[in-house]
Amino acid sequence: MRASKYVLLGYLSGSVLYAKVFAKLFGKKDMIEKSKDKNPGTANAFMQGGFWCGMLTLLCDLLKGFLPVFLFCRFADRDAMNSVWMALVLAAPVLGHVFPAFYKMNGGKGIAVTFGSLMGLFPYWKPAVIQAAFFVFFSCIIRVTPHFSRTLVVYLSSLLCMMHVIDNPMIVLGFAIMTGVVYIRMLGSTEERQKMKVKLLWMH
Repeated sequence: MRASKYVLLGYLSGSVLYAKVFAKLFGKKDMIEKSKDKNPGTANAFMQGGFWCGMLTLLCDLLKGFLPVFLFCRFADRDAMNSVWMALVLAAPVLGHVFPAFYKMNGGKGIAVTFGSLMGLFPYWKPAVIQAAFFVFFSCIIRVTPHFSRTLVVYLSSLLCMMHVIDNPMIVLGFAIMTGVVYIRMLGSTEERQKMKVKLLWMH
């Protein structure tokens, strides 16, 4: 399969919004509209749809990022792995989730899909671990709230870290594209925004 086909596969895979799919299957068609941010993602699937709706959405959102990247890393030639195609394949599922072809370009924030794409680099875990570590750090050690602000801080911090510790520049470029897409989606949203607050773990 040509590298460009993995990009298309990733974009189309990302374009399936599983929160909407499982909302229909579980008889909760209006759950996205009832949520505060109207985001068709994992968090609202859990909060509005219940445990199984949320769990299935999470697994599928991870897989739709994981599979295209994993297949590319297994079957593409080595030259493609070190070219800009690596960056495009890595970012394509997130781009599809945020600007889905099947939902008039109106998608979710892409957080779970980002993790899925980074996990697709297996057995190279370092990018996924960096992203996860910053989410934990800014959720539990230095607590950044609300979630909107924390997400922006995590992506920027992860990108800066990857620029210094990831030895494949195409992986860094792919994550930079994902960060840009997530920023565009979040900063362009109409959801109500609260002022950012930063607290240390031991502060109440």
